[in-house]
Amino acid sequence: MLNRRQFSMTAFAFAGLAMQSRAAAGGLMATAPGYGPLQSDPAGLIDLPPGFSYQIVSQLGDAMNDGCRVPDRADGMGCFRLDSGKLALVRNHELGPQHIASGPLNAGAAVPQGTFDRVGGAAIPGGTTTLVLDASTLKVEQEYLSLLGTIRNCAGGVTPWNSWLSCEESVAGPADGVGQPHGWIFDVPAGAGKLVKAEPLKAMGRFVREAAAVDPRTGIVYMTEDRDDSLFYRFLPDVPGSLHRGGRLQALAFFDQSIGDSRNWTTPVMQPGSWHFAAWIDLDDPESPADDLRLRGATKGAARFARGEGIHWGDDELYFTCTSGGPAKQGQIMRYRPSHDEGTPQERSNPGRLQLFLESSDPAQYCFGDNLTVAPNGHLIVCEDQYGDVVDNHLRGVTPYGEVYAFGRIRTQTEPAGVCFAPDGKTMFLNLYSPTKTLAIRGPF
Repeated sequence: MLNRRQFSMTAFAFAGLAMQSRAAAGGLMATAPGYGPLQSDPAGLIDLPPGFSYQIVSQLGDAMNDGCRVPDRADGMGCFRLDSGKLALVRNHELGPQHIASGPLNAGAAVPQGTFDRVGGAAIPGGTTTLVLDASTLKVEQEYLSLLGTIRNCAGGVTPWNSWLSCEESVAGPADGVGQPHGWIFDVPAGAGKLVKAEPLKAMGRFVREAAAVDPRTGIVYMTEDRDDSLFYRFLPDVPGSLHRGGRLQALAFFDQSIGDSRNWTTPVMQPGSWHFAAWIDLDDPESPADDLRLRGATKGAARFARGEGIHWGDDELYFTCTSGGPAKQGQIMRYRPSHDEGTPQERSNPGRLQLFLESSDPAQYCFGDNLTVAPNGHLIVCEDQYGDVVDNHLRGVTPYGEVYAFGRIRTQTEPAGVCFAPDGKTMFLNLYSPTKTLAIRGPF
């Protein structure tokens, strides 16, 4: 039997032959992917396959241990095992100055020490909350504000040193009525136990951030940008695991310079399943006061992507979504496989590769993928984030053969976000964006 890497190289390159590839790989029967038809939720919250159930572990307005209240607009999230054996969830909240009155602080509360920015003496409410749960019962034992004073903390990523990289999806600055330039990444320890001092990692760049993923082998951080003409970035730390000590920011380009635009909007230049050798371009002035990092990178030859969003490290490779990619603008998923010499001078003769893993042409199958994770069985679980007055968002599963299926359907008018798994793979956590609800889902993963 082919191993997962060998098999996926073949199967993704020939997506139309998925069933034949399945048979060749292991004599599997050609059965429908996924876990079966979704079952209607009597509570009207989320439909799941047979054998799966959920519980609400936290929701908007709940009182937290620090005297604050659970804020709204829960987005990206990571799950960690603490030294105590407990689980920690670090959860982003996509809030800005306009949400001060409805943020986590009670009326009249003093601005806590460590807050990054404020408006008119009030803390900007964007940031993170942390939940500590019993690993067996999933009972919340502690819940507190862990980052404050940031704007539109959208997604982020877990690190090998047990922290959450929280990313600002805003480049607001003093000209916009706030006190500090924004657009940074912040490192929030999972076991902080309290509000951390908000220290932006400026060498990692200033842009409309979305998500981050860390290669545990090298410590290199890969990052997405949520703009129509976004770049795909990586940060080479001077000291792996110590991002505050600086490093070098780069953007992805292709050896084949005819592929300058991966979006496929007008002229499809990347075919689904195709692999392309990657080159990396150094970026100067990463703090980008003019918010032109992506423009300067494209001028130097960096490839454009269609709204890079969720990113997650898998089996020696990573996946990231491009929300509006493809001729139908329904979304793409990219897969990057680093070089064995990633980030070294030898990389040029042994480059990494990027694959257009999935490109949707049918919104009923896959529409506007956002946050994503890799499930214990190797499938992707992707959160849809549709736009419009009425939305029908799903959790989409994607098999290693490129087959898409519905894992869940959100019954309320909001988006699913922050999907992640406990380290043992037995529990999947998920945010419902607004009104905030954090769910724990268990079943035969």
